[in-house]
Amino acid sequence: MMPASAAPPGACDKMPENSRPEPMSPLRPTSARSQAADVWKLGKGEFEDLVATEEPLEIRLEGRALAVTLRTPGDDEELAAGFVLTEGLVRHPGDIDRIVVVDDVAPSARGNVVDVRLVKAAGRSRGTSVSKLAHRPSFITSACGVCGRGTIDAVSRRAAPLPDGRSIAADRIIAFPDRLRLAQAVFTETGGLHAAGLFDFEGNLLVAREDVGRHNAVDKVVGYGALRGQLPFSDTALLVSGRAGFEIILKAWIAGIPIVASVSAPSHLAVQLAEEADMTLIGFLRGGSFTVYHGRHRIKSD
Repeated sequence: MMPASAAPPGACDKMPENSRPEPMSPLRPTSARSQAADVWKLGKGEFEDLVATEEPLEIRLEGRALAVTLRTPGDDEELAAGFVLTEGLVRHPGDIDRIVVVDDVAPSARGNVVDVRLVKAAGRSRGTSVSKLAHRPSFITSACGVCGRGTIDAVSRRAAPLPDGRSIAADRIIAFPDRLRLAQAVFTETGGLHAAGLFDFEGNLLVAREDVGRHNAVDKVVGYGALRGQLPFSDTALLVSGRAGFEIILKAWIAGIPIVASVSAPSHLAVQLAEEADMTLIGFLRGGSFTVYHGRHRIKSD
């Protein structure tokens, strides 16, 4: 028999109303790329922190919707240009006339729709793949990229072979992560973004882009070069945060980048595609060391 002073079953499972914490405040935009949130941390209590913005971007080609990808706003034109090139929908950077932000959309979508416009007759004279759109899904997601033996074969047919080119000193590669980290302004604020950085063989950072998706960050770097007439990116090295997946190697190969490095591990498909492209693939670039999975001939070491 339960003592009279004992609480009934389940009574301790509920917190008294007057002791419940106040609800957290809603997110407050601080910039296009980050928002403020009220948070609570064990041992620290309540404080304001910043989180990375993640919004959908609809990419259109000549007015037709191609894809919706979740991205961090900013550099959207570069992202769209890199996407259509690395997906094989446009074969030459020179086929892109301009990229416009579409305003004739619902208010909630404004700023989140871009349209890639091509030069006139590009589809006939330069071999773009606009005709393939009739057989392509209206919407795809670029959240995971593409993979598979069939894709490797398709890329092999349309991507130029990577020349041996010059070699780069190992100590310059070791310095990449610290130099890219200094350029990750939004990551410094939020801790929630991936990054891609393009370096020359002297170790200089040429361009860095951040995004919630690794593949989006790479597309932004490729689009940067495409819109400035700088492709192919010969004698450069690409560093990505996170792992080196298949889609990262695919995009780098199409952009003509001979060296790809990541701070984490590559997948087996990434290694397989790097071998196909004869690309130098580096993993676990951190703490003054790295591992080469293919293409050792492009690296000079003492």
